[in-house]
Amino acid sequence: MPISIAFYGERGAYTEEAAMATFGKSARYIPERYISDVFDAVENGAEYGVVPIENSIEGPVTQTYDQLSDFKLHISGEIILRISHCLITNPGTRLPEIRKVYSLQQALGQCKEYLQKMRVETIPYFDTAGSVKMLKESRIPGAAAIASSRAAKIYGMKVLARGIETNKRNYTRFFIVSKTEPKDRGNKTSIVFTLKSLPGSLFNALDAFAKNRVNLTYIQSRPVLGQPWTYSFYVDFDGDKGDKRVASALKDLKKATNSVKVLGSYKRAEGWLK
Repeated sequence: MPISIAFYGERGAYTEEAAMATFGKSARYIPERYISDVFDAVENGAEYGVVPIENSIEGPVTQTYDQLSDFKLHISGEIILRISHCLITNPGTRLPEIRKVYSLQQALGQCKEYLQKMRVETIPYFDTAGSVKMLKESRIPGAAAIASSRAAKIYGMKVLARGIETNKRNYTRFFIVSKTEPKDRGNKTSIVFTLKSLPGSLFNALDAFAKNRVNLTYIQSRPVLGQPWTYSFYVDFDGDKGDKRVASALKDLKKATNSVKVLGSYKRAEGWLK
């Protein structure tokens, strides 16, 4: 039996591309409309899920951070994929006819300069490839979508322009999530913590890493649902949770915070997929 991989988006999504580059073509890929659906699928039988976590231009994918806090899943790996966007439409449609462009909000933001020059209406959709599929089925006149050339090929659509992202160094980082932890030791760890309501609480939390010489690589805050102006802090850092210095830092962090959850220790993405 092939392994099952749930991914965010429709067939042809960048998330599916990242998943296929990691797990190969023989795996069974399950498209999911919402990021929360990917987590549900893994909890209910899929062996892995692949979700976007951060884009180098548009920043964090906040829905993924919220699901990491809510679900009892582990981050078991990360993937970094080079993102090159295409303007895609139904066959027979010409570039001067385009008045509306659909895509994921992050993808629209990544192509902002190109779209501003076109002077078109931009309409957010739940997924890049999903917007291509929708245009094929609805045949909205004067409309285009932003997605990958692979999505255009899958749905038999026309590519009007390639490489329309504002910055060519456009990368998205993805997390692989699973019910079980990786067997191999990792070299990177992600956690989430909440703070005590005391002066200097954030300083004390971060000092737990500094004094144990653990290198922080990323920090992101998210509001705590139902507690206005209270935040969770998501942190990535070098090292495995079993490393002596990391274990010591986590011990000190627990003393300085209200709660700490280790989301996973995993192998850092080596290189960027094109």
